[in-house]
Amino acid sequence: MTIPSHKVEQRMRHFETVCREEGIKVTQQRIEIFREVAQTEEHPEADKIYHRVRDRLPTVSLDTVYRTLWLLNDLGLVATLGSSREPTRFDANLERHHHFVCRQCGFTRDFVSNDLDSLVLPESLCSFGNVEQAQVQVRGLCRDCLEKERT
Repeated sequence: MTIPSHKVEQRMRHFETVCREEGIKVTQQRIEIFREVAQTEEHPEADKIYHRVRDRLPTVSLDTVYRTLWLLNDLGLVATLGSSREPTRFDANLERHHHFVCRQCGFTRDFVSNDLDSLVLPESLCSFGNVEQAQVQVRGLCRDCLEKERT
């Protein structure tokens, strides 16, 4: 599923503004890599981003994609999700939201929940450090995987 074009363009303008404010060159490769994350709800892994961008920019390297994604993360333009045992996935949606992840195929989508947003975190979290953000990740089977199990 793709993001509405006005939302993608809003994200692209924000990307360019942040890069300029931070003194980061806005190169064609960086634009295309960010656009690939900004235009989808898939939360793609770096490999998938690389293959899609390479179709448009054949000279882009996987290393450039990784370095750019981590730069975008450092600039606060994308967020990462996934555990240390899974490939890192990238998300350009920085608005408050949560994630559904299919435990079988990895399908990942955002969802919004006012109830989860107002979740009171336990005081015991303070022993780990200062909580800056909380997102809920719900795991289960997506419709496609459920359908495959039924057949």
